[in-house]
Amino acid sequence: MTSTISSTSLSPTTRQVWTRSRGLVLALVILLAAGITMATLNSGDQHGRLDPRSADRFGSRAVAELLKDRGVTVEAVTTLDEATAAAGPDTTLLVTNPDLLTEHQQRSLYTVTAPSGGRTVLLGAGPPSVDTLAPGVRTDTPAPVAERAPRCPLPAADRAGTVDIGGERYATDIADADACYTSDGVPTLLRIRDTGTEDGDTVLLGSPDILYNDRLDQRGNASLALQLLGSRPHLVWYLPSLSDGSAAAESGDDSGFLDLIPSGWLWGAFQLFLAAVLAAVWRARRLGPLVAERLPVAIRASESTEGRARLYRKANARDHAASSLRSATRDRLAPLLGVPPADAHSPDVLIPAVSARLPDTARDPRTLLFGPAPTDDAALVRLADQLDALEREVRTS
Repeated sequence: MTSTISSTSLSPTTRQVWTRSRGLVLALVILLAAGITMATLNSGDQHGRLDPRSADRFGSRAVAELLKDRGVTVEAVTTLDEATAAAGPDTTLLVTNPDLLTEHQQRSLYTVTAPSGGRTVLLGAGPPSVDTLAPGVRTDTPAPVAERAPRCPLPAADRAGTVDIGGERYATDIADADACYTSDGVPTLLRIRDTGTEDGDTVLLGSPDILYNDRLDQRGNASLALQLLGSRPHLVWYLPSLSDGSAAAESGDDSGFLDLIPSGWLWGAFQLFLAAVLAAVWRARRLGPLVAERLPVAIRASESTEGRARLYRKANARDHAASSLRSATRDRLAPLLGVPPADAHSPDVLIPAVSARLPDTARDPRTLLFGPAPTDDAALVRLADQLDALEREVRTS
C-alpha cells in the first residue's frame, strides 16, 4: 500500500518546478541586469542641461572653467534661499530657467536682486516669469536660433560681434534699455538698469545657446558669455529645481501624502505595477492546445458518478442532472430503435421510433425524453425511474 501511494504522488518534481518558473526567473534576471546597467551608466559625474559641472553637449562646464581662469568664482546652487543669500553688488546671478519658478519664488527673487546692485541674467524668460522678474518688459513671438549681429551700443555685444542667439524676443518702453541682436526689429538680448541702484542691471537672453559646450567656440559666443557673466568677481549659477522647498510656500505648505513621495519612487512603483500586470497576462495565457494527462490512479465509474451527483445536489442543479439522464437514455435507445446516432437527440426522429416500438405504452415518450426540468429532488428521482422503465420496455419489446 505504501509503495502504491508513493508511486502516485502528485508532488511536482524539480524539473517540473524549473520548467514552470524559468520564464519568470529569466524576466527577473533581465530586469535586474537592466537596473544595474542603468545605475552604472548614471553613476558618473553627469548633470543636467546648462549645468556648469556638466561636460555634455548641452552642459556649460567650458564657460565655467574659462570664468574661473579669469578669477571669477562660480557657485552652482539649486534653491532659492541659496540664490538670494548670495545676491550683492559684487555678484552676477544667472537664472537658467526662470519659467520653472513659481510666482512666489519670482517675487522673492526680484525683491532681493532688484536693490542689490548686482547683475541678474535671465535665460529664456517667457511670459510666465518676465512680468515679475523684469517689470516693464514684454515678450514677443519666439524666433529661431541663428547667427545675429549686435546692432546696439552695448559694449559687450559690440566686442563679441555675431553670436548664435534667438528664442524669446523682448520689447520695452524703458528709455535707456540696450536692445541687441534683433529679429524682425525685436531684440533677443535686452539689458535694463535696475531702478534705485547705480550699477545694478538685468540682462535677458532669449536663448541659452551661447553657453552650451558645443557652441562656445563658435563665432563670438564665448566672448559674449564671458563678458555678461564675468563682469563681477562672483557668479552664482542658479539651477531652479522642482524639489526646492520654497515652491511650497505659495500654497501654505499644504502638501498631501503623495506630494511628499519623491517622483522617482512613484515612477518606480508604476513600473512594478506594469510588470505585475504583464506577468499576470503571461501566466494566464495558454500556449498551445490542452495536453491530456493520464490520471495517476484508476477511479471506479461508480465513484465518479457519485461524485458528480453530489456536486449537482450541492448546487441544486436538477436541470443539469435531468439533462444528463435524458441524454444518456437517448444515446442508448437510438441503436435499439435503429435511429442513427446523429438523430438520437432529435425529437422528430426519436419519438416516432419509440411510439412505433411501444404503441400501447402508458408513458409519454416526449415528456420523458425531452420534457422540462424537475422542480424538486423527488421529481428527479421519479424521472430516473421512469427513464429506466422506458428503456427496459424498449429492450424487451
